[in-house]
Amino acid sequence: MKWITRSHVHVDRVACPWLIRRFVDSQAEFLFVPKSEVQRVASETGAIPFDVTGAELGHHDGMCSFEAIITKYQLADPALARLALIVHAADVADDLRTDEIAPGLEAIATGFGLVFLDDRENLAIQFHVYDALYAWCRLQIARDTGAVR
Repeated sequence: MKWITRSHVHVDRVACPWLIRRFVDSQAEFLFVPKSEVQRVASETGAIPFDVTGAELGHHDGMCSFEAIITKYQLADPALARLALIVHAADVADDLRTDEIAPGLEAIATGFGLVFLDDRENLAIQFHVYDALYAWCRLQIARDTGAVR
């Protein structure tokens, strides 16, 4: 499937493609266009919009787009739930300090955006960050449940 969002990716627009590719659609193709072009290009290509105003997979009811995707696709992994707390706090400016990991993720996203201007290249590099952060979340959940001592 094709998925579409605004260009110049940041926290949620990196986390969402990672989530989609890893847990929803392993063959996902991502389109990045200016904000003003998202609806037109989505209509022309049939791409599913995310993290744009008015999209089903956008910010709603206090959730960021990453959380909206988890909800829509019923992803019940506790490690993803932990990661969602981090992504939400890093993405929603007023909530940045609600998770101790979020300021670091926001800083990393900002830095990658400055170093890698091409959205696809940025995603390719940052997917490793999310793989590592997800592994950390899995370890934290295992420790919390006593599965790892």
